Amino acid sequence: MSPRPAESDGADLVERTALAIRDLLIDGRLRPGQQLVEPALAAALGVSRNTLRESFRILMHEGLLLRHPNRGVFVHAPDVAEILDIYRVRRIIEEQAVRGAAPKHPGLAAVRAAVGQAVRLRDAGDWNGVGTENMRFHAALVALADSPRLAELFARLQAELRLAFVTLDSPEYLHDPFVDENRRIVALLDDGRMGEAADALDAYFTRSERTVLAAIERGRATRPR
Repeated sequence: MSPRPAESDGADLVERTALAIRDLLIDGRLRPGQQLVEPALAAALGVSRNTLRESFRILMHEGLLLRHPNRGVFVHAPDVAEILDIYRVRRIIEEQAVRGAAPKHPGLAAVRAAVGQAVRLRDAGDWNGVGTENMRFHAALVALADSPRLAELFARLQAELRLAFVTLDSPEYLHDPFVDENRRIVALLDDGRMGEAADALDAYFTRSERTVLAAIERGRATRPR
């Protein structure tokens, strides 16, 4: 579990609890279709069930959770149309953040750190960890725009994207090719070649989108009818 929300009152605690659950989604520790058991999750996060329910409402509004009458709250599973839309929005946000970033931006340290950790986890065969560092890499790219509102919007988008990723059978197939792609983008950024880095990111998205959709189609083809 992620760290418990900091002690607070009212709406602030509800927002912090929603953020903690969103972090669990981004880290791949909550899976599409998984039912969220209120007593266990409230205890793990150190909040009341009323606070948890209010945070569920926020995340249901964001499309990350679903409530099924008489059954409970479940993690949403994105469909193909949603995945395509996620990539469309990622191009707008990430490429512009990179293209407009100042050379030698101090936020590049976080970009480098995420890639370095991903390389170490890849060598250790921890593919879920590689996926988490990939999320951090892209969040660090968005942070180069110096916009808290954009970073908040992107966190929701990342949670949706991770839900799409964890439905796939082979995280190695999904993440392995992109570790070195991330290193190449970092090298361009370190050289101050922001436009080229944004162009490389666009090609990256095209390849990543095709990889995800191909994996989904392959999973459908092998699923028992």
